[in-house]
Amino acid sequence: MYGEVAKRVVSPFSKMVRGVSSGDVLIALAMVFVAVQAARLTWTILTPVAPIGDWKQTAVDIVPASERPALFSSFDPFFRSQQAASGSEVVTSLPLTLFGIRTNEASGGGSAIIAGADGVQSSWSVGETIMPGAVLHSVAFDHVVISNNGVLEKLFIDQSVPAENVTPQPIAPEPASNDSSAQLNAQTLQQSVNLAPRNEGGKTTGLVVSAKDDGTMMRLAGLQKGDIIVSVNGRPVTAAAELAAQIRPGARLSLEIERGGQKLPVALVLEQ
Repeated sequence: MYGEVAKRVVSPFSKMVRGVSSGDVLIALAMVFVAVQAARLTWTILTPVAPIGDWKQTAVDIVPASERPALFSSFDPFFRSQQAASGSEVVTSLPLTLFGIRTNEASGGGSAIIAGADGVQSSWSVGETIMPGAVLHSVAFDHVVISNNGVLEKLFIDQSVPAENVTPQPIAPEPASNDSSAQLNAQTLQQSVNLAPRNEGGKTTGLVVSAKDDGTMMRLAGLQKGDIIVSVNGRPVTAAAELAAQIRPGARLSLEIERGGQKLPVALVLEQ
C-alpha cells in the first residue's frame, strides 16, 4: 500500500526533472545576468554625478607675475634643507677680505678663506667667529654672508683685477756641449748613460735617461736627466736592449723624447 503511494508521488516529480534540459538552464542563467546588468544600468543613470551636499569649487590662488621673482628667490628647490638668504643683506664695512670659497649646497655649510685687517689669511667654517661680533653665517658661490652683531652683511670676492693668463714657454732641447776633449761615440755613451725602462700597464713605454758620471756624455747627446726616450727611428721603444743594439760606431739615430710633458726630437750621431 505504501509502495503504491510512493510511486504515485515520486513519479510526477521524476518526470518533471527529466523534462528540464541543459538548454533551459542556460536560458535561465542568461535571464538572471540580463536582469543584473539592467539593474546596474538603471543605478548608473539615476545616480547623480555631482557631489552630494553644498559643494563649492575652490578658487586657484595665482601669484601675480610681479611677485614671482621674490617668491622663487626665497628657496632652492634642489636643496630644500638650505635656507636661502633673505635678500636684505648689505655689503659689510668690516675690514675683511675674501680670498676663497668652498660651498656645500647639500648640507648648507661650507668654508671660506678670509683675511682681517692684518692681512693674515685663515680658513673659517660656517658658524665660526671671524672677529668679535662677526660670525660666518653662510657661503655662496661668489660671496659669503657675515652676521655682524645679528645683522646679515655680504662680503664679496675682489674681482676688480683680472687673473693673469700664464702661457708656458716651450722647452727646447739642451744644446750640445762645446767640450772638445769629450768624444761622443758608442762606447762612451753606453758607459756614461743609464737607461731605465718606464712601465705602464705591464708594458715598457719608454726609457728614462740618467747619467752614470758627471753628465758630459749625456749633454753631448742632447739629453737631460729625466728625459724619456719613447721611439728610435720612428719605432716605439719596448726594451732597453733594442736601443743598446743600435748604439754602435757611426750610427745615426733619430730619437723622440718626452721632456716636461712635451715631445721633442733629438738627432744622435755617433763617431766611428
